[in-house]
Amino acid sequence: MQKTKQATPLAFPFADDGETPNNPALPLLVYRGVFAHDATDPALPFEKAFADHGWGRSWRNGIFDFLHFHTRAHEVLGIACGRARVQFGGANGQELDVEAGDVVVLPAGTGHRRVSASADLLVVGAYPDNSGLDQKRPGQIDHARAVAAIAAVPLPLQDPVYGADGPLMAMWSL
Repeated sequence: MQKTKQATPLAFPFADDGETPNNPALPLLVYRGVFAHDATDPALPFEKAFADHGWGRSWRNGIFDFLHFHTRAHEVLGIACGRARVQFGGANGQELDVEAGDVVVLPAGTGHRRVSASADLLVVGAYPDNSGLDQKRPGQIDHARAVAAIAAVPLPLQDPVYGADGPLMAMWSL
């Protein structure tokens, strides 16, 4: 996949629902069709772009079908192959369809789970190099502790797709 011209992501704010903290300051960002398909190794361009922009610890897999969130890191999900319907924002959040070429950036605390997916779904995930890493489900961590931990997660140093001049830098400025 080759990167297309810079796209402005869609922004989705999610409020704390009492079980899933979400992120009161930063919206979820969805970049539609930012990579054109390449059959050779469709995950590689995502991995390269993310790593080049300071989002490391990448993995290849799918999206868990149980609701979870991260209190110590933001997360980027690149859809390398296939498509999925994903619920973001907790148990009462919003379901969005994502497909090959899309990138989703989840601020720390944002609940997410896979609702359905094509058999060929392949996701590349990564985390900013300046953050920690954990995975929690609602009820696995004291809610107040989770909210405090999320507030302490540093902003990423670059947009995972476009780098220092990418739209995340303006959309997530505090």
